[in-house]
Amino acid sequence: MIRSAVSTDLTTIQDIEIAAGAVFRDIGMDAVADDPPFTLEELTEYLRTECVWVAVDAHDTPVAYALVALVDGAAHIEQVSVHPGHARRRLGALLLDEISAWAAERGLSALTLTTFADVPWNAPYYERLGFRPIQERDLTPGLFRIREAEARHGLTAWPRVTMTRPVTGPLGAVEPARQPG
Repeated sequence: MIRSAVSTDLTTIQDIEIAAGAVFRDIGMDAVADDPPFTLEELTEYLRTECVWVAVDAHDTPVAYALVALVDGAAHIEQVSVHPGHARRRLGALLLDEISAWAAERGLSALTLTTFADVPWNAPYYERLGFRPIQERDLTPGLFRIREAEARHGLTAWPRVTMTRPVTGPLGAVEPARQPG
């Protein structure tokens, strides 16, 4: 089940991030594996803005999570992490579908994200879920700033890509962007 996170989920979210990050060590990306999780203060801010969701097990314990920020009129996926013990159960896809429905309700036109281009559970995975690369020349100002921050953080030591997909409603239908008025 997917639900909005609550404050008692935050330390579990950190644990999920650490476990999910550890698999990067297996492909020689130790710096990514060693990167600390979001702080409790950062997670509390996502919680305050109602932009954090969790996938929970039968005991209502989070096993995956996603964070979103509003960037240039799109729902920007800041993070999607699934605990390795719960991988390959479509939890990431379910979280993204929930976020897409949330974005459709708010009249947002797209989901965006940045990710590693050559990591199998990153860009290739998102492509299977309908995301497409955005050319560097087509980045919005907010996405450009995100990519600059990633470079300062050292993430560009490996190829990165910015991706987008249209917002879809709960049944997978593409929702038109709402016009003001």
